[in-house]
Amino acid sequence: MNAFKPRETLTEQVARHIENLIAFEQLRSGERIYESAMAKEMDVSHGSIREALLLLEKRHLVQNVPRKGAFVTPLDAFFVRSLYETLELYLTHTGRKLVRQWQPEDMERLVFLHQKMQSCYQNNDLMAFLELGIEYTKASLVYADNYFIDSAIDDLWPSAKRCAFVAFRQGGARVLEDNLVHMEESIRAIRNRDELALADILHRYAIQQCEQVLAAINTG
Repeated sequence: MNAFKPRETLTEQVARHIENLIAFEQLRSGERIYESAMAKEMDVSHGSIREALLLLEKRHLVQNVPRKGAFVTPLDAFFVRSLYETLELYLTHTGRKLVRQWQPEDMERLVFLHQKMQSCYQNNDLMAFLELGIEYTKASLVYADNYFIDSAIDDLWPSAKRCAFVAFRQGGARVLEDNLVHMEESIRAIRNRDELALADILHRYAIQQCEQVLAAINTG
């Protein structure tokens, strides 16, 4: 019997749409989001837009300012550095658990996703590449076993996708190549059960991508 999978609510669908508008810079850093215009564009109620914006505030993409409205969270140096520092802390902690506990099916999953990302890179399919990158990282969290870390990382993914797109806009194919190299090195460290090597790879990658995003927003 297939496991029951509840359908995505209307609020979640609306939030996903606005999330993508922000992630792919159709709504720009600091831009005001007009509920009426968005409701008309999406053919949904003002309440659905408002609920979605509250959800996106939790995911760090929107700032709801009393008596002023909703604005896209500014993508500035403080935000970017904070994001990558936090991601490195969480992913290093959970990565150590993965190194100690992975099973053959976990390694098969990571290798499979890496191969799919290579295919997306060769086919110049950026959107699929970014989504698979998030799926790859989620697969590496299989042994996180921590409610608060799982919840926090779920709320950070949209900002990670947003920053990854900004880095790609600046660095092009080189950024995708860097991602693939990072994954190859990570898989090797995990297979060898080398915690220190994985921590070093995650540290170098966090710094590298942070700098790529900062370079993009400084020249954007």
